Amino acid sequence: MSSWSNLLDALITASQCKVADGIVTAMFRVKTRAEENRASMVNHPRLLETLSRIVLDTQDTFDVKKSPAAYKDCENVTKAIAHLANDPLNHKTICNKHILAALVHGASLSSPAGAVTRDAAILAMERMAMDHSNRPMMARYPGMLVSIAKATEREMNEELNGVPKSSASGQPRLAKPLLMSLLVAM
Repeated sequence: MSSWSNLLDALITASQCKVADGIVTAMFRVKTRAEENRASMVNHPRLLETLSRIVLDTQDTFDVKKSPAAYKDCENVTKAIAHLANDPLNHKTICNKHILAALVHGASLSSPAGAVTRDAAILAMERMAMDHSNRPMMARYPGMLVSIAKATEREMNEELNGVPKSSASGQPRLAKPLLMSLLVAM
């Protein structure tokens, strides 16, 4: 298992390199897909903080050509967080200020290039909120309810325009039930 730990340490270190061009974040995403990796990744020192830093470093701009790799990195990492949230045993651990900040930031991206990231952030939040004890912290986290309310409005507009599911990712509409569950938890 030390080689696994060494790999995660190497990925954390490599994530600080600005010329990685999406390779490191793609590795995080691929490794979180495997169920057997999720618990060790969530509990690995500095990994959750690293994932959140990558998302928080993404600037919301309507000119994707300025930073296409940054958007792809943000998308990969947000999807990695959503994969980690697939495991109910991880819900408590990942419901922390670093991950919540990253998810709020990802869900708040307004440019078209951030659409998949927004959907992945809402999906991760919804999975984390399945653990009822996480809901009060999530509901009180700055910007959380606002970002989910904006997602609810986007989903409602899609529905009114006849779009069958989320146009970016094809996932079901999750924002409204998530918003309701967090409001009840307040």
